[in-house]
Amino acid sequence: MTKPLIQYPQVQLALWPLLVLIILLAVWEIGFRQFAVPIYLAPKPSDIAVTLYQQHSALFGSLLVTLKVTLLAFLLAVMIGTLIAFLCVQSRVIESCLMPWAILFQVTPVVAIAPLVIIWIHNTTLALVVCAMLVAVFPVLTNTTLGLRSVNPGLLNLFYINQASRWQVLMRLRVPNALPYFFSGLRISCGLALIGAVVAEFVAGTGGSGAGLAWQILQAGFQLNLPLMFAALFLITCTGLALWALMSLITRLCLRGWHDSELA
Repeated sequence: MTKPLIQYPQVQLALWPLLVLIILLAVWEIGFRQFAVPIYLAPKPSDIAVTLYQQHSALFGSLLVTLKVTLLAFLLAVMIGTLIAFLCVQSRVIESCLMPWAILFQVTPVVAIAPLVIIWIHNTTLALVVCAMLVAVFPVLTNTTLGLRSVNPGLLNLFYINQASRWQVLMRLRVPNALPYFFSGLRISCGLALIGAVVAEFVAGTGGSGAGLAWQILQAGFQLNLPLMFAALFLITCTGLALWALMSLITRLCLRGWHDSELA
């Protein structure tokens, strides 16, 4: 019998963080009202909620721009990272040639790379996608490579004894073994893609109708409009949580019923 996607104990566990959040928001609201904290220093949750309602059109429009860059960068990172991982597992020489460059891009701050990418690529959206992709590709690459290499030596010898081709070993042994590692990389990469998109938007500083949430934060900072700044930060946080939850759901759909991590 197939286990349900969401079980009752999991719902109970999810309620505890929600309860803590409600308590923190209540303490925040009551404390700031009690001590009359000025709104230009720190807004109350009610101020942020009012700003979200009053400026929902601009904020959610910017959210769509940031989300578009994030998703494009994430998909590009998944394709490039998986392709390079497949190449690396076929030859140690290929891995030694490509992996140092991946590490180089990972340890180099995106704020240092973004100005060059924006200068070289005239299309602003494409430049932002490339910047975010450079941040997000490393977890997919390293996790997938580790999963493809972490096969049972006995099973690998069994495939070789039966004269399996490289393609058969890859698709029937290495890929199924690498799926948990791959999905773990996806959960990390989706958050990094969002971070990379926001940081790239900060560096680009593009405004107007095609501006993302980073521009809303910059504009709010210039105007000392802290409720707007917190509202934009709230949307970024919610987007990151939603992406992580989506990747977790996809992981469960793909691994439930056969992998130990989901059967336990």
